[in-house]
Amino acid sequence: MEFKYQPGRVYLEDEKARCIAEILFPSVDKHTVNITHTWVDESLRGQGIAAKLVEEVIAQLRKSGKKAILTCPYAKVYFEKHPEVQDLVKTS
Repeated sequence: MEFKYQPGRVYLEDEKARCIAEILFPSVDKHTVNITHTWVDESLRGQGIAAKLVEEVIAQLRKSGKKAILTCPYAKVYFEKHPEVQDLVKTS
C-alpha cells in the first residue's frame, strides 16, 4: 500500500488511478489543520486503512509542529482512543 500526498490530503489509488481511500486536512492557518473527512472504499473496509490514514496525518503534524481541529467523526473517535496523540489537538 503506497499512500499519495497532496497538500491537505493523503490518499490511495487503485490500479486505474481511482481514489479508493482518503483523508482531508486543509490548513486553517499556518499552525493548524482541520481534519474534515476520512473515507475508505467498501472493498477495503475492515482492514485498518482509515486508522493508517489518520496515522499518516499524525506523522505530518509531528514533523510540521502543527495542531489539528477535528471535525471528521472518525478522526474524533481515533484521537479519543489514543491519548498519546492528544497533544496534537488544538484546544482553543
